[in-house]
Amino acid sequence: MNDRTMMVRTERLTHRFGDLTAVDSLDLEVADGEVFGLLGPNGAGKTTTLKMLCTLLPPSAGRAFVAGHDVVREPAAVRREIGYVPQLLSAEASITGYENLLIFGKLHDVPRAELEERARKALERMGLSEFGDRLVRTYSGGMVRRLEIAQSSLHRPKVLFLDEPTIGLDPVARRAVWDMVQGLRETFGTTLFLTTHFMDAADALCDRIGIMHHGRLIALGSPEELKDMTGMSTLDEAFISLTGNALETSGNVRDIQRDRRTARRLG
Repeated sequence: MNDRTMMVRTERLTHRFGDLTAVDSLDLEVADGEVFGLLGPNGAGKTTTLKMLCTLLPPSAGRAFVAGHDVVREPAAVRREIGYVPQLLSAEASITGYENLLIFGKLHDVPRAELEERARKALERMGLSEFGDRLVRTYSGGMVRRLEIAQSSLHRPKVLFLDEPTIGLDPVARRAVWDMVQGLRETFGTTLFLTTHFMDAADALCDRIGIMHHGRLIALGSPEELKDMTGMSTLDEAFISLTGNALETSGNVRDIQRDRRTARRLG
């Protein structure tokens, strides 16, 4: 991968919450145009890693660079180059999908002459053209997620971070969201950095996968390499082999309550 531009690079990246080390000396590189999946049980450090890369949390130690910019020294430059879809819903329900896009585009300095056309095309790309003028509160969960992806890609970021973007969605809606995400790379060459608990999606979408456990990166490779490494036939089996019984590491009460709240809001 040395011949490709690294859009994400970390050097011993660490974050501590008091005595708890949530991310422990993470060394990672993600290449331009790559789809990279960061997997792990709840509490493994995935969301904390994304928040540091998106400049939402300061590192306790180490360094990170996104699109060539230091996340601590150049946070504004990082934010201009990225999109971020968090676990919790971020679209404003009291206005229309189109209005959400216009507001987001203005916040991200999309040229005024291009904004309306980009917003309409983003709705079309996400299969939301006929719903763009409806209030977001009338959207299904899958539609809200597609709108959030449209928002996060409106300014054509170099890197799009997606934190469990299909949590709480039914299988049909999940597939639609993943298809839309894959289309972003094909259309704009966007580098995608995602977390998910759906191993089938990670297997199908990701060029490479990193597996975190207790804050540390314990495995890295393509889906096939991880299966070969563990001697397993599926990524789900490889994941369990590397991390232990997934049911025993399903997260603390706060993680579970958060996931359930998100699932309820998505309907």
